[in-house]
Amino acid sequence: MDTNRTAATILQTKPHFEILDGLRGIAALAVVVFHFMEWVYTDLSENFIGHGFLAVDFFFCLSGFVIGYAYDDRMAKMGVLEFFKSRAIRLHPLIIAGSVLGLLAFLFDPFGGQPEMYSTGKIILLFLCSALLIPFPVMGDRGFNLFGLNAPSWSLFWEYIANIVYAFILCKIKRGYLVLLTIIAAVAICWVCYRSGNLLGGWSGPTFWDGGARISYSFLAGLLIYRSNWIIKNKLGFVGLAVLLSLAFIMPFSEWNWLSESLIVLFYFPLLVALGAGATLAPGLRKVCIFSGKISYPLYMTHYAVLWMFGNYYTSHKPGGTELTFIIIAGTVLLVGAAYLVMVAYDIPVRKYLSDKRKERLDAGKRATG
Repeated sequence: MDTNRTAATILQTKPHFEILDGLRGIAALAVVVFHFMEWVYTDLSENFIGHGFLAVDFFFCLSGFVIGYAYDDRMAKMGVLEFFKSRAIRLHPLIIAGSVLGLLAFLFDPFGGQPEMYSTGKIILLFLCSALLIPFPVMGDRGFNLFGLNAPSWSLFWEYIANIVYAFILCKIKRGYLVLLTIIAAVAICWVCYRSGNLLGGWSGPTFWDGGARISYSFLAGLLIYRSNWIIKNKLGFVGLAVLLSLAFIMPFSEWNWLSESLIVLFYFPLLVALGAGATLAPGLRKVCIFSGKISYPLYMTHYAVLWMFGNYYTSHKPGGTELTFIIIAGTVLLVGAAYLVMVAYDIPVRKYLSDKRKERLDAGKRATG
């Protein structure tokens, strides 16, 4: 084995699709605002961003595209174990951070939370399951979330499952089989949406398998876009595509909601990924897109601890419209700031440390084999 070439393959990075990075940040912001607003309007049809949860399906589609782009041409040389190490270094530090923040918010929420309902042993088990990404939907007061201490981790669980399937199967199969799997997953997503009336499920124990349908179609579609080179050259730019993406989150509800959401996920999001990969980025917006992409995952994984506190405050204090507007706007800005601090002070240093240790090990292996 050429150890030098293998080390270079494992540690290789590729240029980013910067507009897609920027769109990931827009989607993360949509999730945060949606989570604020769903406390205020339990009827999603009254919520101006009532389809904000579809941002997760956009994440999944984007993930399939990016995983194909980053790993398709080097999986054979890299190997399954090193692929898993790469993904864990990228994803898991923030899974742990979100679990810690969720635990602290649960224990010290000034507006409620009722930790006294749970034994110390159960709280420890909840934390360990959250940190290790093991579904444990036992918190009835939190809607039986798969991860009661940090609800958004449900999508990371399915992201890990998709990565495992990619490493063992999807990276090897021919395009025809990929098309077939994508069609089967499309049927599944339509069935889930028709049965439930929407694609909101996947985050809780009772809706567990809805998450499987959501990741299956969107991840496969993203991978298919990359392998088919369905990249559409265009001049919409970041702003134009950000507007188009946002329209999916604020579209009105109707009696045909199951169909409109299915169409958004089946066709609209893949189209946006294809357009985003082929769009021309104005130089003045490059830094915005880079920042948006970098902050998206920290924001997504750290915001929900505060959302539980906001929910308990809203339920107990019933703030008026003006106060509520101020809280949501200021809260969103502060959450972005907090996510930035977590990214700079924790996520980037931890990932750099782990990556450096990995490089040292690979370099030592190269020297040992001469």
